[in-house]
Amino acid sequence: MQNDTANKDQHLKNFEDRIGTMENKDHINPDHYKSHPSGIECIRVTEHMGFNLGNAVKYIWRCDLKQSAVDDLRKARWYLDREIAKRVKAGDSE
Repeated sequence: MQNDTANKDQHLKNFEDRIGTMENKDHINPDHYKSHPSGIECIRVTEHMGFNLGNAVKYIWRCDLKQSAVDDLRKARWYLDREIAKRVKAGDSE
């Protein structure tokens, strides 16, 4: 019974620590949105693009500012593939 109480207390402490960490972060504009070497925030460029191209640029723009550049580059490729397919379907092919 004492172990159950200790486990619950530790679980509660871990939860409170995570909540405290979350409250201190800016979830709307996290650091990797604002830390590009150019000093420009990505949205200032991508808001002038269509959805697929804007997202591809966003993932390329921030890929080296986060933990896994390869994951972000794969996401960019996914959006580029969608944009290519959309344009080919519309008759805008090579």
